[in-house]
Amino acid sequence: MVFIRRSAGRSGATKVQIAERRAGRNVILEHIGTAHDEAELAVLMQIARERIRPGQEALDLGLDDAPAGTGRARGVITSKRCALLWDVLTSAYARLGFDVLGDDAFMQLVLARLVEPTSKADSVRVLEEIGVPHVDVRTFFRALDRAVHRDYRGQIAAACFAHAARHGDLTLVLYDVTTLYFEAEYEDELRKVGYSKERRVDPQVVVGLLVDRGGFPLEITCWEGNKAETATILPTIRAFQERHGVADMVVVADAGMLSSSNLKALDEANVRFIVGSRQTKAPADLASHFRWHGDAFTDGQIIDTITPRHAGATSENDTHLRDEPVWAPQTHPKSWRAVWAYSSKRSARDNKTLTAQENRARAVVAGERPARKPRFVMIKGDAAVLNEKDLARARSLVGLKGYVTNIPADVMPASEVIASYHDLWRVEQSFRMSKSDLRARPIFHHERDAIEAHLTVVVTALAVARHLQELTGLSLKKIIRALRPLQEITVSIAGHEHLAADPLTPAAKHILKSTAHPQEK
Repeated sequence: MVFIRRSAGRSGATKVQIAERRAGRNVILEHIGTAHDEAELAVLMQIARERIRPGQEALDLGLDDAPAGTGRARGVITSKRCALLWDVLTSAYARLGFDVLGDDAFMQLVLARLVEPTSKADSVRVLEEIGVPHVDVRTFFRALDRAVHRDYRGQIAAACFAHAARHGDLTLVLYDVTTLYFEAEYEDELRKVGYSKERRVDPQVVVGLLVDRGGFPLEITCWEGNKAETATILPTIRAFQERHGVADMVVVADAGMLSSSNLKALDEANVRFIVGSRQTKAPADLASHFRWHGDAFTDGQIIDTITPRHAGATSENDTHLRDEPVWAPQTHPKSWRAVWAYSSKRSARDNKTLTAQENRARAVVAGERPARKPRFVMIKGDAAVLNEKDLARARSLVGLKGYVTNIPADVMPASEVIASYHDLWRVEQSFRMSKSDLRARPIFHHERDAIEAHLTVVVTALAVARHLQELTGLSLKKIIRALRPLQEITVSIAGHEHLAADPLTPAAKHILKSTAHPQEK
């Protein structure tokens, strides 16, 4: 095998040689020359390619016109472009159907955020650095206005749904919320102080995200910062159903969405749901188990039972019967199906947490810590005492995780209910990508329309990132890191322009092969 060998010399110059692999060693066949800058390197690399493949793509280097005494032609780089990176990004954008918007400025904002998330104004710098011709800053901001007035989010959502329908599984969708804070002093009608997942007291907005089973985004919503999580799921699901005409679906959400009114409304809308339950509900739901078996569980044990639909309602579970009831809407109209699972690994983790909480409580009781009331501390008279009863009850529930659903057991077995709920990590991962890789905040806007447009840019970028991740098996960071250094360079030598390119790395070859159109593979 004959190949081109590049090696750096002591002076910082780069030697270009033609070599052959023989018996595990590189044998130098010909020394082409030494490059002192990128232009010379591009020329020497092209000469080496011509030597390896004589007569193919002959390139006039104008060596006869070189300045006397130099011994080499001088070239001038006239342009640099990250062509491979931009081609991969624009192809993914088009493959998802986002080019239906017909807005190059919006596309550039989205793809620039994938390359390097920054402000809209600074996106100009990012595009210039990768050699992409771009519109001016004012056109970028006009694109944000168009995104609102022309309902880009609705068009993006339709394209995402069509893609997920072709390649994903829309029988089950995942929903969660997060908060994005603003470094603002005052509240307004949208940015309000509320419950913060980051425990901040700044004005914020609440963002809801609906994704498919693989974490691909389907719908994003924005709410006032003091909006309760439980009040966001129904409008999001209804908007999704109305937009796409979907009736038969399963919605998975965490325990934060567990409210009796939410579950009733979802059920009345013929939407099947799987939501997390709170561990404090276990004693009532598992009353039969505790009566007949005590608090003993085996690793991986699953108990399929029922739970009251409303807090404080009388349970329909007859604890005098040893067997757990099999939920059915006709036989248990005041209950939902509840699935509880025990894990020894979760038990060890829960016990560790409880021990730390118990130690803090004992320290408060002993006066070793400030009198701030932690868990398991109660006040009797003027003294703080350890709540032994609550601590013992908590110990008896370690390792348990509950799930509430309106799907009968003959339609979905308990193990599948649990597996479906565990897919929620994908929506959490999408949120992390939005917050870290795509840096949804800081948000350099304060008006509602601008904030909504910004979130439209972010969710569009998230869809492209998720799609590329699905195709390549690589994170967005790894894709950008592999392709951004590979440049296409135009060199002017003796009045002639020549094109040179960095050789493909193994990672780049994998990405290009994975993202190529099926006809190109």
